[in-house]
Amino acid sequence: MNWVRYSFFLFQLSLLPLLITINPVVAETKSDALRAGFANRLNLTAANPVSTSAIDLLAQAPVTRVTGVEVTQTNKGLEVILKTAAGGQRLVPLILPEGNKLEIDILDATLGFSIRNGLTKTNPAPGIKEVRVSEIDESSIRLTITGSTQAPKAEIIPSRQNLVLSVDPQGSTAQTKPDEEIEVIATGEGEQDNYNVPDATTATKTDTPLRDTPFSVQVVPKQVLEDRKVRRLTDAFQGVSGVTTNQPATSLFENFLIRGFDTGNFILRNGLLDTSTGTAGSGLANVDRVEFLKGPAGALFGQGSLGGTVNIVTKKPLSKPAYDLEASIGNFDSYEGKLDFTGPLNTDKNLLYRFTASATTYKGFNEFNANDRYFISPVLTWLISKNTKLTLEAEYLDTKNPVGNALPANGTVSPNPNGELPYDLYVGEPSVDERNISVFRIGYDVEHKFNDNWQIRNAFRASFEQNQSSSIFPGELLEDNRTLTRDLQVNDDPSNRYQLDTYMVGDFKTGSIDHKLLFGFNLSREDFTNNGTKILEVDPIDLFDPVYGSQTVGSVIDEFFKDTSQQNDGLGIYLQDQIALAENVKFLLGGRFDIISQKLEDKNTEDEDGDTSSFQQNEGFSPRLGLVYQPSQTISLYGSYSRSLQQVTGTNFEGELFKPERGTQYEVGVKTDWLDSKLSTTLAFYQLTRSNVQTDDLDNPGFQIQTGEQESQGIELDIAGEILPGWNILAGYAYTDAEITEDNLIEVGNRINSIPENSFSLWTSYEIPQGSFKGLGLGLGLTYVGEREGNLDNTFTVPDYLRTDAALYYRRQKFRAALNINNLFDREYFRYSSDLVEPGSPLEIQSTLGFEF
Repeated sequence: MNWVRYSFFLFQLSLLPLLITINPVVAETKSDALRAGFANRLNLTAANPVSTSAIDLLAQAPVTRVTGVEVTQTNKGLEVILKTAAGGQRLVPLILPEGNKLEIDILDATLGFSIRNGLTKTNPAPGIKEVRVSEIDESSIRLTITGSTQAPKAEIIPSRQNLVLSVDPQGSTAQTKPDEEIEVIATGEGEQDNYNVPDATTATKTDTPLRDTPFSVQVVPKQVLEDRKVRRLTDAFQGVSGVTTNQPATSLFENFLIRGFDTGNFILRNGLLDTSTGTAGSGLANVDRVEFLKGPAGALFGQGSLGGTVNIVTKKPLSKPAYDLEASIGNFDSYEGKLDFTGPLNTDKNLLYRFTASATTYKGFNEFNANDRYFISPVLTWLISKNTKLTLEAEYLDTKNPVGNALPANGTVSPNPNGELPYDLYVGEPSVDERNISVFRIGYDVEHKFNDNWQIRNAFRASFEQNQSSSIFPGELLEDNRTLTRDLQVNDDPSNRYQLDTYMVGDFKTGSIDHKLLFGFNLSREDFTNNGTKILEVDPIDLFDPVYGSQTVGSVIDEFFKDTSQQNDGLGIYLQDQIALAENVKFLLGGRFDIISQKLEDKNTEDEDGDTSSFQQNEGFSPRLGLVYQPSQTISLYGSYSRSLQQVTGTNFEGELFKPERGTQYEVGVKTDWLDSKLSTTLAFYQLTRSNVQTDDLDNPGFQIQTGEQESQGIELDIAGEILPGWNILAGYAYTDAEITEDNLIEVGNRINSIPENSFSLWTSYEIPQGSFKGLGLGLGLTYVGEREGNLDNTFTVPDYLRTDAALYYRRQKFRAALNINNLFDREYFRYSSDLVEPGSPLEIQSTLGFEF
């Protein structure tokens, strides 16, 4: 199939948003007329000039969805809360009395699905006849409060996210004065300071509350990353059920184990796949939150892990100036400095910037295992019009560290007749053991609204990675149980990756049924150049009497990947429809068709025709179905079915191409909101099946066949949010039963290695909300990982462990200080297991000072 022509045609279509942004034509709508009325009601005349920059900014602001309305009687009268979706602009009300009514107009706001037809409360309190919320048009709403004899008084109560009004049936209303400038507070532009995030685009690529999605999605927000002082992406999973990692603290690789399966390098950045994150890591200075989508996501993102998908959401420029500096120091010669600057570049506030940077050095508990990271990221957002936004983003990350410090199982998790191996034992060679990886990422993101119902997004990213390493790898432990063979691997592997994603989202009706349609396509390319990998012999090391620096590097044992290159191409077309059959019944139907290919050029080998290249192409369809039923506004029952796709290259003995690996998941669960939606829980039951797994061909040694199968089933419970004012929690428990169900060599029933049957993690914090000690806080973290098998043959077991973390911090106005302690009780544990094990970090102390100006 010659799909290149179709790819080029689709690429031309993807440039449509750019053409739109060059000459934007903005038609006047009802919302425009309302803005004019808004200005007139404030008496904005030449004789009485008022800065209209805020009005202009309102015209550029995205529409914020009001997800709920809460009316509560108080001693003085009423408290009215308009709840908003996370990431939206803070609501700005215009409060004016009209007879015995109080009319509150709010621009750039719309009503969520559950209250789309408006809301009316009659006689909610003495002196108040009615509270009504209704839509003025597609992007404006009105709150009307009717008094029994006169217009009530309304006062805005400060809130982190929602609009909170205190209503008094007596007295005159505190309204906006004509000579005051309207200020749009920009703290809600994509950044949240709480633990409960009700929205995440990873699940559907649309603006849909998590309670309306038939999948399990957990979010680790910026505030948790800040409270815990997370250094690496693979330490960000604490509090999320069913997620662990087998990577050591000093590793550059960032991948997770989710629901029993490895994510590999399939990591998303702002919704675009970027496999360089898994191989080169990421800086956290510009990370706003990390979203974990459990189960297959092939219907949206194409190739990926069966267990789940991780999406890194980065910080975006803000319209309000903010400058943040932070410095940390800790044991093991740990130092870190970060800066985060953002704000407008012009007086119209339609050109915004953000600049983040960090420098980190971490020696680790092993004196030879130093890790250095340098990161910088500039971002520019151009609000071309109220309907069009262009964001340009770049990142540069430079890292340096050894491969790791894996140790044999004998002497660590299994007995060794010579005794226990030292916990901080280093088995490499300081003079040659070093890995340098740098990655440069650059891209753009264009969003354009055709009208209030239809919008399009076009995003592109290019990643350029340089990987040079000279690393010692442990080999075989000899019969004396103290002599370990070693190899030196030297390689130079540059790679380039490109991703282009274009999709359209539209809202429409068929009769009384609401639809949210998503249609798009994705193009990807990965180019890998291998300049050659050499394996050299190195003198073995005595584990109980190590000597460094005197070992000799011997001859080349093996040499491969010399003068070879590899190109992976992909085209994916996807379609999804979110159907609201009723106010409390939502159905999701979607799927994606992928064409994936790999071309390998090896100048060292030729076929019968003298050709040095080989080519393989596969196609696959990944569907997803889901249903949500909400018996009340606080409970969502859901069920879903989804599949995954991952290419497997090569041929079997008969010369037939391998089929792609397929994954299938069935999931049911319940999501609940507690304490006025401040606390949410998700209980999920799932079954995963991984098929077309490669196993050894017993009839033809040296070849493989695809008869293997693995299964994982389990239960997960997640809790996130605020229990009491100032007391937050993020916690998750998982029971995971992951095993081999079909294989030619491995015994059926063996557990998948590195996967604990029981795991639990929690992070909770309490900050004093008021009084003399306001801003003083405490944090406590617990991470329990149960026993897990060290390999697929299940020949040894890695013991369970419970790690305790703690934090003490103080935040007041623009100053903050923190003391974070990881592994508070200095517990020895092993995090990595695959024939070799990696010791976890002992007690770590990190002190931090930060200042905003």
